[in-house]
Amino acid sequence: MRIAIDARLVSYIQGGTSRYAISLVRAMAALRTSHELVVLEGRKAEGNPGWPPGVERRRLRTPPHHRYEQIALPLELLTLGADLLHSPDFIPPFRRPCRSVITIHDLAFVRYPDLLTPESASYYGQVGRAVESADQVIAVSEATRRDLLELLKADPAKVAVVYEAASDDCVPLSAEEVAAHRERLGLPERFILFVGTIEPRKNLPVLLKAFARIWEGLRVPLVVVGREGWLHEAVFQTRDLLGLGDEVMFVGPVDGEQLVYYYNCAACLVLPSLYEGFGLPVLEAMACGTPVVTSNVSSLPEIVGDAGLTVDPADEEGLADAIIRVLSEDGLHAHLRQLGLRRARRFSWDRAARETFAVYRKALA
Repeated sequence: MRIAIDARLVSYIQGGTSRYAISLVRAMAALRTSHELVVLEGRKAEGNPGWPPGVERRRLRTPPHHRYEQIALPLELLTLGADLLHSPDFIPPFRRPCRSVITIHDLAFVRYPDLLTPESASYYGQVGRAVESADQVIAVSEATRRDLLELLKADPAKVAVVYEAASDDCVPLSAEEVAAHRERLGLPERFILFVGTIEPRKNLPVLLKAFARIWEGLRVPLVVVGREGWLHEAVFQTRDLLGLGDEVMFVGPVDGEQLVYYYNCAACLVLPSLYEGFGLPVLEAMACGTPVVTSNVSSLPEIVGDAGLTVDPADEEGLADAIIRVLSEDGLHAHLRQLGLRRARRFSWDRAARETFAVYRKALA
């Protein structure tokens, strides 16, 4: 097979979808099959974000999410000679010269349409047509598969679950390494970590309210890692209303290698999302040995299992209590660390690559 992977988004946004594309390509290349892998990069691509040797790279002029994408992208694909196009960002060209596989990471924009800007709603509103058009669909969790069947009436025969995994770089570091990175990054001795795009479904206002409840008693700051997404203003308004200043550090997006250091330096990760299709930061934190507090909705209980504390994302008091327990009960902290490490080992990119190749073969059958 000659397989093209649409990775144009990697040149524009360092987020979950970009990390998914890089990790999957690296794992597929490591299998050393006879298949040809062609990575489609954006016109702004610079350097190498992590593509392995032996993978062909093609730079396309068509930007992702552009209003003329459905016209320009099929024309560029004509020159590739690909048998199949994999779209990790899940909106494929509807007229194309090859078979199509798409990955659906979540359907938050269908369940919560009010959490989108009009522009985003217009683009992601194509998801129903995308699922119908694709030859095969990858869902990253059973929860996402259920949403596809329920909300979009997808054909069950063409929806396969292929779990993501933490990066191979996500491992526990030694105490000496942690101390060195903490000093270099200017991080507090102990802190609560949030990782994710600053947007409504990540539920940061509730986290800030829960944090405000416990600050006086614990004096453990909150570090927020992630770029500003749509409708992010409410987060900063909540911070200001609560009078939170230096207690909360917004450090912006960081690359994968740096993110591992944040996970290792943190006392715990808190991800109180209203909805996650997979929740990669939860798995990455567990792989680094960092205890997790997260929501009891969507895919998060499926990924965490019994290795973390789960709470109702609307319950700020319950969230505050869970954070207090992890930070103040040494036995619980150590127990969750061991459970998390064990749980994370159940997910691997090698397995994801093999199962993805199986989906490709089904699409081409």
